[in-house]
Amino acid sequence: MLMLSQAPTPPGTSQGVFGLAGSGRPAHIRPMRDMAAEHVMPPLPRQYAGVNWLGFWTLYMKEVRRFTKIPMQTVLAPLMMSLLYMLVFSVATKGARPPVHGVVFTEFIAPGLVMMNILNNAFANSSSSILQAKMMGLSADFLTPPLTALEQSAAFLLGAASRGLVVGLVTLATVWWFAHSHIAHLWAAVYFMLVSSVIMAALGVLAGLWAEKFDQMAMVQNFVVMPMTFLSGTFYTVDRLPGPFKVVSHFNPFFYLIDGFRYGFIGISDGGVLTGTISSLFLAVALVVWCWWLFVTGYRLKT
Repeated sequence: MLMLSQAPTPPGTSQGVFGLAGSGRPAHIRPMRDMAAEHVMPPLPRQYAGVNWLGFWTLYMKEVRRFTKIPMQTVLAPLMMSLLYMLVFSVATKGARPPVHGVVFTEFIAPGLVMMNILNNAFANSSSSILQAKMMGLSADFLTPPLTALEQSAAFLLGAASRGLVVGLVTLATVWWFAHSHIAHLWAAVYFMLVSSVIMAALGVLAGLWAEKFDQMAMVQNFVVMPMTFLSGTFYTVDRLPGPFKVVSHFNPFFYLIDGFRYGFIGISDGGVLTGTISSLFLAVALVVWCWWLFVTGYRLKT
């Protein structure tokens, strides 16, 4: 009868089945000393003391480069539209329309055209950026990095506000030659330019988070933003409206933005500068806090 001899077991080891020692490992295989199980740990998340300025600046510059890479579409196109408005009104009403608030009509509508470009472009930048990121599955580009909700919302808001300010300043420098405007109150012109760009940037963020397709965004743009812009005294003074329409116009927040900005140039206001200053500040703060809260909850971004 044939007997199988078994190799001796080294001292201090236990013999297992089929020549396996210990926990099923062949006896000739030694454990890897540099990969000990107790030392294998998942990487710890990177810790930032305070604000992640690098991440915030990177996301902000991403939003800025969205419109600086295509200036023909984002800057020159709205500028051309404003010039056409200015040309049509200056030719059609030259010598025929009486002054408005003691100033010529072209000087009266010039601040309204500048503000209209600020409102539309600040809204378009943030709304299109967030909606495109959602539809293309690129939301992880700004959700995955170690950015807080405050840093994310601030980057989107400031990026959109930057586009509104750039387009507004370019438009102002161009229509100045047609209107020959002068600045009566610099603080009002600067304040309402800044606060209006923040308000519309925040509305763009809210619309971009809410919309799930481009049709919904177009509905907001065409049936909310554009009517409120045109019906807020851009090309006329609300004092000439009938009673009910005049009252309704004073509930339009865009009216105070355009009226306050125009006050900075011609020195005359239809709705009260103090009312417009306080109401626009409260509206801007409320919308910014709302945007921040939606980023905290991940509304339609993480679901």
